Amino acid sequence: MSCYEIEALRLGLMNVLDVGDESARNHAANELEGHRDGPIEGLAEADTLTEIQRHLDAALVDLEEVVATMDRDDPEFDYTRGRLLAVRDAERAVQRLSAQGESIVDGLGDAHDTLHETFPVEE
Repeated sequence: MSCYEIEALRLGLMNVLDVGDESARNHAANELEGHRDGPIEGLAEADTLTEIQRHLDAALVDLEEVVATMDRDDPEFDYTRGRLLAVRDAERAVQRLSAQGESIVDGLGDAHDTLHETFPVEE
């Protein structure tokens, strides 16, 4: 059993943040072997946080549908529900990352404005 959504998200975040070594990338890619379609492929190949959020939302919808149609007696039901919870948590983490990034950009804009107010440039 594997959590394809989380491994694909890891790959996407490695792309966006330009982090992770080749070994980590290869491990995640190997976990996805034969499962890189739809939102999973989109997540793994994402180059922006916006793309990650869009594909993660689609993966979450797909996973919710799987859980909703599973028989509670299925031996994989609890694991699949656990995956759903993990992906929901990951979605919130990506939202926080995006909000923090926006906050940093806004803060740099404020610092820039303050610098020019303190040291006006005469033209």
